[in-house]
Amino acid sequence: MKPISSKSLLLPSLSLFTSLGTLFCCALPALFVVLGAGAVLAGILSSAPFLIVLSKYKVLLFFFSGTLMAISGYFIWRNKKAPCPADPLKAKACKRLRVASLVIYFFSATIYAIGFFFAFIITKIT
Repeated sequence: MKPISSKSLLLPSLSLFTSLGTLFCCALPALFVVLGAGAVLAGILSSAPFLIVLSKYKVLLFFFSGTLMAISGYFIWRNKKAPCPADPLKAKACKRLRVASLVIYFFSATIYAIGFFFAFIITKIT
């Protein structure tokens, strides 16, 4: 097994950004409507019209984001037992990178789950 590197933060970071896209496209607009803040939503959509495009392609966005998260989770799981360097300073950095990638991954999974709930589940309930 090869040692963990800073490249291992790339996929969790990409999954974080794509899951943030799912949050902006679907969860926030639905939350504003549920809270009765339709005027706020209209104001946001008038100042950021790209949100309409994101909402139009929400299935593709969720598929791409979920795929990146699955790949990221696989690499985090695969490298969990990878050895860190023998140098104490590099070993400490290695352990921090592992924790950082795990935190980013779980944060993005939470955001993805919230976005998925508002985009696909709450629409079937109401």
